[in-house]
Amino acid sequence: MSETSAEDRIWTVPNLLSFLRLLGVPVFLWLVLGPKADGWAIALLMVAGFTDWLDGKIARAWNQTSKLGRIIDPAADKLYVFATLLGLVLREVIPWWLVAIILARELFVGCFFPVLRRYGYKALPVHFLGKAAMANLMYAFPLLFLASHAGAWYAGFTQVIGWAFTIWGTGLYWWAGVLYVVQVRQLVAAAKKE
Repeated sequence: MSETSAEDRIWTVPNLLSFLRLLGVPVFLWLVLGPKADGWAIALLMVAGFTDWLDGKIARAWNQTSKLGRIIDPAADKLYVFATLLGLVLREVIPWWLVAIILARELFVGCFFPVLRRYGYKALPVHFLGKAAMANLMYAFPLLFLASHAGAWYAGFTQVIGWAFTIWGTGLYWWAGVLYVVQVRQLVAAAKKE
C-alpha cells in the first residue's frame, strides 16, 4: 500500500472512534439540557476524552493516520467544547463573556484560513499547546457541571479546580491561536520567497 493511499483511508479504527465521538455530541446536549442528567453527561465527556486519547495512540501505533482523521478528530474536540459551553451557559453555570472569549479565538484564527488556502495549504497541524488547551478545557467542564450542584459536598472543591482549568485552558487556547497565526505568517513568507 502506498503512502498516498494510506493517507486517503477512511475506514480505520481511529476514524471510527472520532466518528462515534461526533455522534455523542447531540446525546451530550440532550442529557445536559433535557433531563439534566449531569452524571451521564459527565460520563459521556469522560468517554469522549478517553477515546480522543485512544484514537491518537492507535493511529500512531498502527500507522492509521489519515487526512480524514486530521479533520474529524479536532472537529469532534471542538464540537464537544462548544456543546459543553452551550450547556453550561444555558444552565447558567458559566457567564456569557467566557463563551465570547473562546468563540472570539475561533473567529480570530478562522480569519487566517483564506490566507492559508490562497497559498495552497488546507490546514495547519495541531501542535502540543492546542492539545494542552483542549485537555484543560475538557477537564474544566465536567468539574464546572459538578460545581453547579449547590449544597453538594463536592461543589466548592470542584468549582475552584474547574475554574482553574478553565482559566488555564482559555489562556492556552488563545496562546495556541496566536502561534497558529505566527505559523501562517511563516508559511506565507516562505511561499513568497519561492
